[in-house]
This record gives sequence, C-alpha cells and structure tokens, in this order.
Amino acid sequence: MTEQRPASNPVTMREVAAAVGVSVATVSLVVNNKKDARIGADTRRRVMEAIRELGYRPNALAKNLVQGSSRFIGLVADAIATTPFAGQIISGAQDEAWKHGFVLLVANTEGNESAEREAISMMLEHKVLGILYSTWFHRAADIPAALRETNFVLVNCFSPDGDSRAVVPDEEQGGRTATGMLVDRGHRRIAFVNTTTAAPARDGRLKGYRAALEAAGIPFDPDLVLDAIPNQEGGYGCVPDILRQGATAVFCHNDRVAMGLYDGLRQHGLAIPDDIAVVGFDNQEVIAAHLRPPLSTVALPHYELGVAGVRLLLGLDRVEEHALVRIECPPVERDSAGVRR
Repeated sequence: MTEQRPASNPVTMREVAAAVGVSVATVSLVVNNKKDARIGADTRRRVMEAIRELGYRPNALAKNLVQGSSRFIGLVADAIATTPFAGQIISGAQDEAWKHGFVLLVANTEGNESAEREAISMMLEHKVLGILYSTWFHRAADIPAALRETNFVLVNCFSPDGDSRAVVPDEEQGGRTATGMLVDRGHRRIAFVNTTTAAPARDGRLKGYRAALEAAGIPFDPDLVLDAIPNQEGGYGCVPDILRQGATAVFCHNDRVAMGLYDGLRQHGLAIPDDIAVVGFDNQEVIAAHLRPPLSTVALPHYELGVAGVRLLLGLDRVEEHALVRIECPPVERDSAGVRR
C-alpha cells in the first residue's frame, strides 16, 4: 500500500516522469493532450496510469494560460446571493454550467464598485470562459469596462445602450398572465396596484394589465390603477381606494403588496376570494404559499434566467449579437383568485 503523501507535498510532473522512465516534456505533452505529439500509444497509456496511481493533479492555472481559457464560468452579482428568492439565478447557472462540464465562480459584491472590479479582474486572470453579470432586481445597469475584455451576458439586467446580450423577465407577459387569471374568473372591475419605483417591472406589468383587459373587451379605467410603495404598508393603504372604485379583483405589483392588501380587506370584514379576488407577482414563497388563503401569483423565472445566461455564454442558444432575451413568467395558481368560471 502506497504511503499517503502530506497535503503540502503534491505530486510533481517530474515524479510522474521518473516513475514511467520518460522526460518531463513527454509527461507535459500527455497532460495537455497534444494529439500531434509523436508519442506512442503505449507511452501515453503508461503516463496516464502513473498519473492516476500517484494522484498527480495538473496546475490548472498554468494550463489555462497555455490554452487561453478554463472550465470556469464567472458570475458577478450585486446582492443576489443574499436576497430571499433571487439566489435561484445562481442555482440555475450552476446547474447548467455543471451539465456542460463547467464550474461556476461566484462573486457577490453587495454593490461595491471596488469589489466588483477586483472580482472581474480575478476571473479574467483565471481565464474564465466568460462572465454572467447579474443584479438582484430587473433594471438597466452600467456595464463595467473590464467585462468587455471577455465573453459576457447580462442576467436580470440590461445595457441602456442596447449593446449587450441580456436575459430578463418578460414583465409585460407576466402582467398579462396575472390579469388574465382574474379575467378568466369573470371579473371586469380589476384594480392594479402598481409600484412607485421607476423600473421595467412598473412599465411592463402595466402594459400587460392593459393588454389583458383589451383582449377581453374590458375598457381601461385609469381610476383602477393605483400607485403604492411596493411593500406591505403600500398594499394596506390602497384598500379604501380599491373599495371606493368598486373593484371585485386586484392584481398586485408584488406579493408583499398583496400581503398588506389581505390585512386591509380583512379589517373591512371582506373575505378572499369570495368578496374580492387577489393575485400577486414574484411567487416569493415565504409569503405567497403561507398566506390564508394561499396567494395566486406569477413567478419571476430566476432559475430559468441563470440557465439561459449560461446557455447564451456557451453558444448553445443562438441569438442576435445584442439580443434582449425575455424569459416567460409562469402563473402559480393557488386559492386567492377563486375558481375559474
């Protein structure tokens, strides 16, 4: 039985060469899989056997420098790893990278520009195949100059100049889907509680709401569109106006707004969905699945965004050079929208 070597003394290429009785150069050619090198099949076999038996590990960084790339994909994010549901982007990217033989290197910068520059620099030094650059909410983003030194894809954000490939949620489709869930249950006085925050989600979900009404032949009533701070207090504060407008159903900008709406409606002695139906957005499960009744909502496709970003980076999905790829936001039907008619 071979004595185990201390971790501080890894096997060297010279030791492999000595075990086989060949030169270090020959071992290097085999390790780097140089097909055109004049090395016999038997010698290659003996070198590979020695590598396995001795536990030799090639210097990955040196190999990357020779080949010009590595089996690493970088992901640089502003706060994605610490948000309750957006970390699914990392899971999606990691699973898809692993499926194709790559490892994901993740840097969570918390919006610190200096940390961001250092992270990108480190990844470039390690010859990553490319970098996914992601934000925790869908928005326009300033592209760090260093990103343009490598292959990159924007995830959950986009360049305001439209000069970069990006994958983002389809906010308009999500708004149509959320409103359609209520239309399908026979509602015609459908209120929309939108956010006060200027963002693609504000504009896109409103467009989707209006498109769903138009498709159903329901006239758009601007009095049914209310702006609120996108949290529980914002939803709670909208209840008097919603009741004053005679709405029978409400589409909320996000699940936190819906949670506040639940509280306000109950305070007025109203039941969900019997008196007023409610649909949220985000599918933030810590909220949506545990409200009573459980909240019908539309999911942000974070996992799918991560998958799509890796596929674009690897060239598995062909798109135009500066394409903006929109990923579908699927419905999650629970109980708060009521029964389809």
